[in-house]
Amino acid sequence: MIQFTAVSFSYGESSVLHDVDLHIPTGLTLLLGPNGCGKSTLLKIAAGVEKPDRGRVTVAGYDLWTQETESRRRLAYLPEQADLTPYATIREILTLVCRLRGVPAEAGLEALEMFGLGDHLQRTVRELSMGQRRRAVYAACFVGEPTVLLLDEPLEGMDLAIQERILQWIDERIAAGAALVVSSHFLPPLAGAAARAVTIR
Repeated sequence: MIQFTAVSFSYGESSVLHDVDLHIPTGLTLLLGPNGCGKSTLLKIAAGVEKPDRGRVTVAGYDLWTQETESRRRLAYLPEQADLTPYATIREILTLVCRLRGVPAEAGLEALEMFGLGDHLQRTVRELSMGQRRRAVYAACFVGEPTVLLLDEPLEGMDLAIQERILQWIDERIAAGAALVVSSHFLPPLAGAAARAVTIR
């Protein structure tokens, strides 16, 4: 599903990833490693948020940077820090996600309700707390049936009821044949469903 071929990436003079060759198939893959080793950076590159200095990343055979529409419509990405357009309302953001995934706008509203944001549709991102912003991004992930999910600390900051729904959703996506890559410091709820782990040093 996701293929890294000779991928290298640096922040300025600091090399983070060097000549990474990695194939991530369907099922749940856990990313392991100490803080600062490059787990979040690898997820950003897989999501097309950061462009590799060298190398190539494909999703379901489509290049992230030369076949953007085909590769990215399959992706759902949950960053650790919710980075959203500050002046858009969450209704506008979810409506856009629904259009990109080819599902009715009502699907976005249902996802927002699930995450307790149904009463905040007209609020702009800058008016939301950091926790609300993260839940809005999660709602976007729930829209449609993405086949590649990239989740950075997916349970962090969520109450127990939402954590249970998230874990159920992860199980549902695995059963549907999706590829999931998860970086988390809280592994016990996820370890049982994992097909493999990748360690970054």
